[in-house]
Amino acid sequence: MDLGPQQVGLLVAMPMLTGSLLRIPFGAWVDRNGGKLPFLVLLLASVLGIAGLYWMLLSRYPDHLSQAQYPLLLACGALGGCGIATFSVGIGQVSYWFERSRQGRALAFYAGLGNTSPGLVAIVLPLIIAYGGLRAGYLVSLAIVLTGLVLYVVLGFDAPYFQLRRGGASREQAMAQARAAGQELLPAAGAARSLRDAAFSWRTWPLVGLYFTSFGGFLALTAWLPTFWGAYYHAPHWLALALTAGFSLFSSLIRVPGGAWADRLGGEKVAFAAFLSVLAGALLMSGASVLGLTVLGEFLMGAGMGVANAAVFRLVPQYVPDAVGGTAGWVGGLGALGGFVVPPLLGRVAQSLGPVGYARGYLVYVVLALLCLGLTGLLARTRAGVARAARPLAA
Repeated sequence: MDLGPQQVGLLVAMPMLTGSLLRIPFGAWVDRNGGKLPFLVLLLASVLGIAGLYWMLLSRYPDHLSQAQYPLLLACGALGGCGIATFSVGIGQVSYWFERSRQGRALAFYAGLGNTSPGLVAIVLPLIIAYGGLRAGYLVSLAIVLTGLVLYVVLGFDAPYFQLRRGGASREQAMAQARAAGQELLPAAGAARSLRDAAFSWRTWPLVGLYFTSFGGFLALTAWLPTFWGAYYHAPHWLALALTAGFSLFSSLIRVPGGAWADRLGGEKVAFAAFLSVLAGALLMSGASVLGLTVLGEFLMGAGMGVANAAVFRLVPQYVPDAVGGTAGWVGGLGALGGFVVPPLLGRVAQSLGPVGYARGYLVYVVLALLCLGLTGLLARTRAGVARAARPLAA
């Protein structure tokens, strides 16, 4: 299509931009209607976007694509990225289903297994394209999202409160019956109120900072590592791909036990230990010139990020219990923007310092990890105040 570097950059960023920013309003929508409707809206939008891209490949690729189709390509990419925003919707939906003592484990399964897709795609998609062509890659993607949509329609259910409200029960009746059915977490307000209440709770913003480093940092590294391994160690393509996919899969899967650890030991303690791991890994990667030590640093960072991701969403209903959906939207949406902010910083360090800058760039993560250790300590010191505020008044 003869696109310039800025056009390519915007095109690559568009799905993640919509997928990140839409987490905010759609995460809050859960507090009003439950998770199923917003989840389906986002999945349908994603299907339309991927189908549009597939149609463009069928009808225009390779000889009839030009800059004239660039706006349509951007629009399809934006729609395709809507599926990424289902993350914050699912966080709210899962939170309402499980009692507080089990939320860390439940959210870790949901998010940890769900986040394995970048690593799996990095391995599988190039093979599909190599053997079946570019069209086959998009056709498989479309089939996966359509299958997920159908399964969600059949198997996905909102927590009892939202089912009762749709059945005609008043808010008070629905809350009483939902509590009797075992639902501990109940929405305090609608979507706009939930976003506002979450924004006015100062504890929301340390959680955003923690997730900016853990999940946004994870996205940034997934995008940056192939460049790093190739430019700094001159690793062959297959090795750079394997190390990146290994980081992505490991960081995603360790999120599952990370949720159980957060349930058992407390989210603050687990988050503090996780960011210590990120700090140690970043120091190794910024200073090491030995491949083995750098790989160790990569996996220390991956372990810390995965466990911290689980701990952060264990803390969301604990610190902002009256606006879980809104808080999940702010944390998931703004936190994921770390995936756009951090790579240019790494690139600027590499550009200014030359080849050694590819390693020194990880000092950005050293600073972020230290900041997160301070934010975690701040939250832990105010935990007693949250418990007192949540304690019901005597009759």
